[in-house]
Amino acid sequence: MTAPAEPPLERSVVRERGSAPDVLGAAVLGGCALWALISAAGNGGRPEGVLLAVLAVTAGYACGRISGSLVPVGAASVTAVAGLAAAIASGHEGFGMALSVGTPPGDVGAVAGLLVLAAGAACCAATAARLPAVRLVLWLLALTITGAALLFGSIAGFIAVLGVVLCSLAAARTRRRAAGLAGLALVTALVVGMSWAVAEQVLPEGLSVSLEGQLTQYRVALWQDAADLAEEHPLLGSGPDRFGDLSPTATRALDSDGTPHSAPLQQAAEQGVVGVVLLGAVYGWLMYGLARSACSTPVALTAGAALTALAAVASVGNALSFTSVTAGAGLLAGLATARPETRPGAGPDGPGPGDPGAGHARTAPA
Repeated sequence: MTAPAEPPLERSVVRERGSAPDVLGAAVLGGCALWALISAAGNGGRPEGVLLAVLAVTAGYACGRISGSLVPVGAASVTAVAGLAAAIASGHEGFGMALSVGTPPGDVGAVAGLLVLAAGAACCAATAARLPAVRLVLWLLALTITGAALLFGSIAGFIAVLGVVLCSLAAARTRRRAAGLAGLALVTALVVGMSWAVAEQVLPEGLSVSLEGQLTQYRVALWQDAADLAEEHPLLGSGPDRFGDLSPTATRALDSDGTPHSAPLQQAAEQGVVGVVLLGAVYGWLMYGLARSACSTPVALTAGAALTALAAVASVGNALSFTSVTAGAGLLAGLATARPETRPGAGPDGPGPGDPGAGHARTAPA
């Protein structure tokens, strides 16, 4: 007699073991704050921005863990709507004008980052929802966010949001969580490597010219300045928040925001190789938390796709320069790694099998 087949649902969830992701997160975020202070002390930098970003990620992650444990689908839905509203508020001057201007006014990096996170939250909520009507409304919300990204005129933002939606649809049929998250990490590494290769001018001439046309000569010049600063100060960097003062390209520009429009290159220029390693460690911690999370595999992969899309946008833009984006990233990660409350005999209103974290109380048959 053969053993009964394992229910399909049980293959899409994993059981969270221990508190290793939380300990790792505390160590990594603490290291980011400490190194910013060390780098600033060595070069007279201003660490306040880095410290604020660390605080924003921490606060967002804590709020996500709390709200996700109580009302997973509701919290993710509210996050998606709030992210869309914040994106519209940040870039309202460019909304609806993208067809007539090449670069709409407003905080383009913030808009792209917020839309990516909003789409990720909407897709997580849709994946976790049990009622078909609720699921349909949430998928429509995700499509609305995708359309908003197109109207804002950010090609990178639109591609990133669309990628999140498509990855979420594909994740519904995926059971190998580790392989999916590893693939997403590879995408991030490729985008970061591309930006560094452009800055170092090591790509073939034809490809380099093509990318420069998409990125603009101004951004490429900023990346080259960042690479030069990283070579001059490889260990401590030039100091947090000093790129705008030391970059020849930024000082000549009238409307420069003082960043190289690439988070990895900014870390390399301002905080050296240790800063780059710590930034990568933050992303690695988030992916590790999703891999060990008790949420369903489709929800974990959807959140991972959103964080990967944000990392890609931040590698070619200034998305992480905005507190709302860093807090939103922490919030989404917290929602997707929350441990929902389990109530004896939970009825229709209790946590469902597709809710983020709902599978932690159920184990596969021995």
